[in-house]
Amino acid sequence: MILPVIMAGGAGSRLWPLSRGNRPKQFLPLVSCRSMLQETVFRLKGLQQHAPTLICNEEHRFITAEQIRQAQVINCKIILEPVGRNTAPAIALAALKAVEEGEDPILLVLAADHVIKNVNAFHDAIEKAKVQAEQGDMVTFGIVPTHAETGYGYIKRGAEASKNCFRVAEFVEKPALATAQEYLASGDYYWNSGMFMFKASRYLEELNAFRPDIYAACAEAIQEQTPDLDFIRVNKVAFEACPDESIDYAVMEKTERAVVVPLDAGWSDVGGFSALWDVADKDENGNVFDGDVVSVDTTNCLVLGDEKLVATVGVQDLVIVNTKDAVLVAHKDKAQDVKHIVNKLKADGRSEVTFHREVYRPWGKYDSVDSGERFQVKRITVKPGAKLSVQMHHHRAEHWIVVSGTAKVTIDETEQFVTENQSVYIPITAVHALENPGKVDLELIEVQSGSYLGEDDIVRFQDRYGRA
Repeated sequence: MILPVIMAGGAGSRLWPLSRGNRPKQFLPLVSCRSMLQETVFRLKGLQQHAPTLICNEEHRFITAEQIRQAQVINCKIILEPVGRNTAPAIALAALKAVEEGEDPILLVLAADHVIKNVNAFHDAIEKAKVQAEQGDMVTFGIVPTHAETGYGYIKRGAEASKNCFRVAEFVEKPALATAQEYLASGDYYWNSGMFMFKASRYLEELNAFRPDIYAACAEAIQEQTPDLDFIRVNKVAFEACPDESIDYAVMEKTERAVVVPLDAGWSDVGGFSALWDVADKDENGNVFDGDVVSVDTTNCLVLGDEKLVATVGVQDLVIVNTKDAVLVAHKDKAQDVKHIVNKLKADGRSEVTFHREVYRPWGKYDSVDSGERFQVKRITVKPGAKLSVQMHHHRAEHWIVVSGTAKVTIDETEQFVTENQSVYIPITAVHALENPGKVDLELIEVQSGSYLGEDDIVRFQDRYGRA
């Protein structure tokens, strides 16, 4: 049986302001109504497989679990990385967990943020790779190139291992344009997709042979596991000691059993806005519009709107992204340089590099509607049956006005129900909690007032989600 291992880390800085630190691109619906993580899960349907194992970091654990729940995937394991240590250690955790449970499945290692348009071709490639993996080979999927791309590493194929499956002759770094053109013309090179297939035990054998330091750190980390709701936590100290290394450098470039299966399935890693424009459906003028967009004499543009109207006149080859709290305008040819904006925002300490105005929490979400000196206004959505932590604030009072649904409010051990068009006041230092006892979303407006309004002015006493 195949065990899909989905790596859901990464920041996606080249898609700012859509993608940010607390909600990177794998959690965004960039190419359909589903997020890229959910699309990754859905394209596995039809394969003989175990429930997937996901690897994500601590910060993204709740949004990962929520999106998997929405995708109606059951028995999914979510392993939390205490810190980011690249792909070789992440895959090692999944492999060690699989072997620990007395099985030796074939791991299908996938990234959570790829686009694959032709699912049938993807499945066909997996079946070819499975045959090689069962024989002990370390399989990588090579994307059949459509143009001379300088943004990807390449894989050179060698002798044929089986029909349309080749021994790997060489892994090569991202080439200059002239070299990429030579690769394309030769027909012997593929883009390195970052997707792999091998037995769990074979990966661990090869990792232990070439990088025993990584193997030892991961083996020590997985020995001490702590179940936490939907998540599996490993030993933080042991994993922090693990070297930061990709699977390519740690194993695939060293093993003598590497094979490549060509994949021609409309693949993209959506590494920037130009790539997003490439894979999206376009109108007769080559434009990709999403949201409330009105255009005149506009060609070959990507315009993404969020709530507000975006109007364009007499422009071409532009990327325009409008979110609730930031607007990006860039030439398509310079779209990869958005990462420089992100670096500048980080250097300036701007919150927009990490946080959207709308922030997801395990109980629901909140949208920071307005703020000023000594006040902040949020629209809060609490899922049915969910409860915020029992908490208090040293520096702010809060007013809650229920817009729809029913709230169960506790203030200093006194419980009350607050329904639509009613409000309640929470004084400074009052111990309080908010719960949705109903069957529909609870929507309310929260008005904070006080001398300090930061999220770190929360003292949690009890919490269903392990944050107390």
